[in-house]
Amino acid sequence: MDREAKKEAFRKYLESSGVLDTLTKVLVALYEENDKPSSAVEFVQQKLGGPSISDYEKLKAEKLDLQLKYNELLETHKETCRQLDELKNSKNGSGNNAC
Repeated sequence: MDREAKKEAFRKYLESSGVLDTLTKVLVALYEENDKPSSAVEFVQQKLGGPSISDYEKLKAEKLDLQLKYNELLETHKETCRQLDELKNSKNGSGNNAC
């Protein structure tokens, strides 16, 4: 398939899936704004239903914080399991793993 045919097929795909119409509506809304936003990209993202850049950064920071807490809890769990195994082994001499 030559380059022009690929472009045309892609254009038809965008049109049939409603992407062109949606983008046109968002761009018209931006054009009609009396007070243009400082970030056109953020305006488009919000109109398309995505989080703002600041919301995205907050979510990213929250995810990182939660990942760190998860890692700490996982290590604590592993250590607790190890201690439990040691206690069981010292009481009855068997090698059953608790976790």
